[in-house]
Amino acid sequence: MSIRVDWRSSCSLTGTVLKWLAVPLAIPLALAVIDGEDAAAFLVAIIVTVVGGFALERLSKERELHQREAFLMVALTWLGVALVGAIPFVVAGNGSLAHPVNALFESMSGVTTTGATVIEDFEQHSRPLLLWRQLIQWLGGLGILVVAIGLLSHLLVGGAQLMETETQTRNVRKLTPQIERTARLIWGLYVGLTLAAAATFYGLYLLGIEPEMDLFNAVSHAFTSVATAGFSPEPESFGAFGPAAQWAAMVFMILGATNFVLLYYVVQGEYRRPFENEEFRFYLGTLAFFGGLVAAILFVDRTFDGIEPTIRHALFNVVSILTTTGYASTDFDVWSTGAKHLLFLCMFLGGMAGSTTCSIKLVRWLVIFKGLWRNLFRSIHPQAVRPIRLGGAVVEEETVNDIFSYVLLAVVIFFLLTILIVVDASRVGTPVTEFEALSAAASIFLNIGPAFGRAGPYDNYLVFSTSTRSVMIVMMWIGRIEIIPVLVLLLPAYWRS
Repeated sequence: MSIRVDWRSSCSLTGTVLKWLAVPLAIPLALAVIDGEDAAAFLVAIIVTVVGGFALERLSKERELHQREAFLMVALTWLGVALVGAIPFVVAGNGSLAHPVNALFESMSGVTTTGATVIEDFEQHSRPLLLWRQLIQWLGGLGILVVAIGLLSHLLVGGAQLMETETQTRNVRKLTPQIERTARLIWGLYVGLTLAAAATFYGLYLLGIEPEMDLFNAVSHAFTSVATAGFSPEPESFGAFGPAAQWAAMVFMILGATNFVLLYYVVQGEYRRPFENEEFRFYLGTLAFFGGLVAAILFVDRTFDGIEPTIRHALFNVVSILTTTGYASTDFDVWSTGAKHLLFLCMFLGGMAGSTTCSIKLVRWLVIFKGLWRNLFRSIHPQAVRPIRLGGAVVEEETVNDIFSYVLLAVVIFFLLTILIVVDASRVGTPVTEFEALSAAASIFLNIGPAFGRAGPYDNYLVFSTSTRSVMIVMMWIGRIEIIPVLVLLLPAYWRS
């Protein structure tokens, strides 16, 4: 078989990304030196990623990247970063993360911003290791993507293709004529938003409003709120903090799940631009709709004493799950069936395209709803020509078909993963309920984090067998890079034609 894909170029550029992972690894290393804990774990990871990165770089001097090579590089980069990210957990050898499968599960969950954890006792893990969990989620949110685009700045098409693979939007090309400058702008927005979150959280501590939100917690939660990722060094997530921190976190989760192109326009002074965007209005409306329904159910059930905590907990957990962040302000697994099922539906929505969020994303649902409405209209007026429009622009029929196909494929994979979870749990003698399996499959594949039942917000995924967790690692990877870059690699035509 004659291979037509320049896999050497893809691996070479992946090596460049891995080589630069030594920089973020130096941050928890510095904290490890200060605390006198687990410094060797990060030194080993730095050596491995630098040596491995340089070795991969030497595979090719051409480093020419076209569409097929871009698909391969996207898949390899996410996988490679997850593998390197697991090294400190294994070398440290603390608690459940000492097992290689658990370490890779935690790392893949971090890089894909899923937020599902296998940690049983947070006290067994040092501050540097917990900070590394937060940091890999921050990198996974947008950092790795922007670094890749910056490194590929000499290839306009290749860099733009990578951006579109992640964001599913072509608007980023309109920011600046050069993809390198676009990468810097988005990186600047991401860093600026993270600094604002850290300053806000730590400000609450300095004012005496949130005594538990010290500098370590402020930085840690700034990393994962902006990345809509969900890891927390606190076993009770945001339930460990008071109302002020929870309201502040909601703001940054909403911003993190907003299209960064719109955030760029706001920074440029075009404050009305987001509200002129149809997807943004749909996004806010969806948050308000589900938040209101859940709050009404909690109010009727008298789950909390008072209006403010009812609204706050309803909104916080709707925002957290809809934006695929995965924080929890309380154990929502004890809520009534109606409230939990609404949260389950939120798992399939996601935030805006061009954001750090995961799941199916609202722009796809907006196109689907418009397509269904058009079909109903055509059933009454068969001869009518009625194109689907977004923001006044016509959506090409090929794009509409792609969206329907993608959502159908995602639903099929979700159900197959659910069946696997149920069957394997029965095989090892730890059967799960149907709702536990459904929510775990959705949470893993759509990169949400917490599920319901024994994998709820205050629990972990150790309830599932090693074989199931191994499959979940692959599903998090496939779900985060939106299925296609992985599935095309399985086609013989991808390699030969």
